[in-house]
Parts: sequence; C-alpha cells; structure tokens
Amino acid sequence: MSAGKMHADEIDLDVDLVRGLLAEQFPQWADLPIRPFASSGTVNALFRLGDEMAVRLPRVEWGVEDVAKDHVWLPRLAPLLPVPIPTLLGQGTPGPDYPWPWSVYRWLEGENPLEDSLEDPRSLAADLAGFVAAFRAVDLPDGPPAYRGGPLSAVDASARSAIKDLHGMIDTDAATAAWDEALRVPDWSGPPVWVHADLLPGNLLVDRGRLSAVIDFATTGVGDPACDLIVAWSVLPAGVRDDFREALAADDAAWARGRGRALAIALIQLPYYQHTNPVMAANARYVIREVLADHARTGGQRSGTD
Repeated sequence: MSAGKMHADEIDLDVDLVRGLLAEQFPQWADLPIRPFASSGTVNALFRLGDEMAVRLPRVEWGVEDVAKDHVWLPRLAPLLPVPIPTLLGQGTPGPDYPWPWSVYRWLEGENPLEDSLEDPRSLAADLAGFVAAFRAVDLPDGPPAYRGGPLSAVDASARSAIKDLHGMIDTDAATAAWDEALRVPDWSGPPVWVHADLLPGNLLVDRGRLSAVIDFATTGVGDPACDLIVAWSVLPAGVRDDFREALAADDAAWARGRGRALAIALIQLPYYQHTNPVMAANARYVIREVLADHARTGGQRSGTD
C-alpha cells in the first residue's frame, strides 16, 4: 500500500485533478480557491471549494454506488431532520483523469466532536437523541437496506477475526465475552425503520458543544433501529449515556444490540486503520474501552439476555 493511503486500491486525488474536473463540468466555479480538507473519512476525499462549497470524490471503487444514493435520498431526508445535512449543488461525471461520478455540496460549518473532551456532553446527548428519533420517524417508501441494519451475526466472522488480530493490543478475553453476549440478544423483529447507521465522530459536526450538522449518509437506509445507538459509545461519555438511552426509550435488547454493534465496528476498524488513519484508530480504541467498561459495570445485566 502506498504511503498515506488507507486502501490498497485507492486512487490519487489532488487539487489539479479537481480543478480540471471543475473547468470541464462547472466552469463557473473553476477559478475559486481549492484546498484539500484533512478528514478522517475513509471512502471519500474532500476539497474545500471557495468558502461555501466542498468537492467530494470517492477514493475507491467500492464507494462509487454511494454517490447516486446520496443524490436520490439526501434531498428527501433533509426537510425531515432537525439539523442540516449535505445539500447537493452539482453532480459531477467521470472525466479524462477521474473514472467515477463525484459531487459538489454546500459547505457545512462545525467541528467533529472529540469523544474524550466534549464541551457540553449532556446537551449533545439530547441533540443526538433528537436526531435519532427524527430519523426513525421518517416515512419515505422504498428505502434501501441500511448497511448495518441487519443482525449482528452477519459480522460475527469479521469481529472474531479482528479480535485475533488485536491480541496484545486489547483485552481479547473481555472483548470475546462482550461479543458473545451481544450475539445472544434477540434480533430485531419489528418493522425496519430509517437509520443513519454510521454515527461516528467523523460524521458529526458540533458548534459550541451542540450538534450542528450530520454528514456522510452512505450507510443510510432501513433496518434495526438499534444501530443508531452506537453513538452512545462512539461519542458520548458514560455520565450521559443513560440520558441518551432514556430519551429514546431503548429497551434492554435494543441497548445491548447497539452496544454490540459499536463494539463490532471498533474491533474491525482498529487493525485495519491503526497505521493509516490515526483519528479512526483512536476512536476505535475509545469505543472498545467504553464498551468493555460498560459491560464490566453491568456484569451482563440489563442486556436483554436474562
């Protein structure tokens, strides 16, 4: 893998390439300043375009289908959610030096929350609960399956393989016990609901401690509502986790599935990104610590398995 790349099949993207695409397809924007934007995102690259726009391009072929999905669903979801989400301004097409569709979006102000130093965690917990509740209430027909909307057993092999890879880095016995317990929780048996399914810090923007926007809807669709509970461990500290849970009236089984999903995501991310994406790896370590501490505190109680 080339230095600075996260994926073996990632292509090279730079300012000159972006400017060439704009000159060909959106000449009205081609003379604006273009700056690479440092991001912990793993599938798309961002370039700041002037002060009010962003160019977003897939880094890898397996992220290309998400472009069309965003173009279809983001405009429909936006008026139904309590905070801004990306607004599409231009639909780019493949060019001589770039093989895939790409997008121009309105720039959204804010900073990614730092999971261990939140300015106002209690207010953020309330904001996140409001966003999750609004997403669950979306009534749009023919929603695609959410990327993480199915049963936890679907990622069992990947999670266990990651635990082996993490030997010596984490408490693998505790991780295995927590994961085994999560798999014993009954699967969601209700109707699928709309979920974001990727509420990690890199997809959230905050301003003065409050949720100001949510981005990256590649995983969005319908499925188990518990998958949006992952934010309780990916962002929120233990002291406000129960507030978030109570605001969403999450029962024992849903809470346990959400915790298991958060653990699986972190276990799989850490060995893959430990050398190429320090922000993602640091959050994975945080989530693993928080889930295992939470699991140890409850001692398996209130898990939906007793």
